[in-house]
Amino acid sequence: MSQSKEFSSTRIEKLMHRPAVTCHVNDSLANAARLLWEQDCGALPVVDERGRVVAMITDRDICMAAYTQGLPLQSIQVRSAMSHSLYSCRPSDPVVEAEKQMGENQVRRLPVLDEQGQVLGILSLNDLTREAGRSAGGRAQDAGNSLVKTLMEVGSPHHDRGDGKT
Repeated sequence: MSQSKEFSSTRIEKLMHRPAVTCHVNDSLANAARLLWEQDCGALPVVDERGRVVAMITDRDICMAAYTQGLPLQSIQVRSAMSHSLYSCRPSDPVVEAEKQMGENQVRRLPVLDEQGQVLGILSLNDLTREAGRSAGGRAQDAGNSLVKTLMEVGSPHHDRGDGKT
């Protein structure tokens, strides 16, 4: 069964979590880890000196930086561990666009940005899942194949994708 038209046409601004907590490119990983813990989230938008989002950093990024650099988190800057690619969406985008971005780029969260690159909120797979369930009246079997496809793409190991992305 396909996803409901109501869900697919829902605008991101309706589902996004706000406000988004951010960290700065020059912050320590200790500060980023503290924010992740306090906010009970797995990723933060990273902002530059002008407050524009330039990257995301995840709890996994922090762990891998600590492991590969062999330094305490207080001694490592966010800029050395953050993602090198930024995938984002706009508040007026339909959910289907966010699903596409998440699936193609294997990301679980997208910062929601205004025209100046300022973060307005975060859209997560959890937000999409909850809304799909609400749209389907709580019936999981009616929540839609599109969301299942997105979850499968995001969760696929890079080496299983077959498209050369790593």
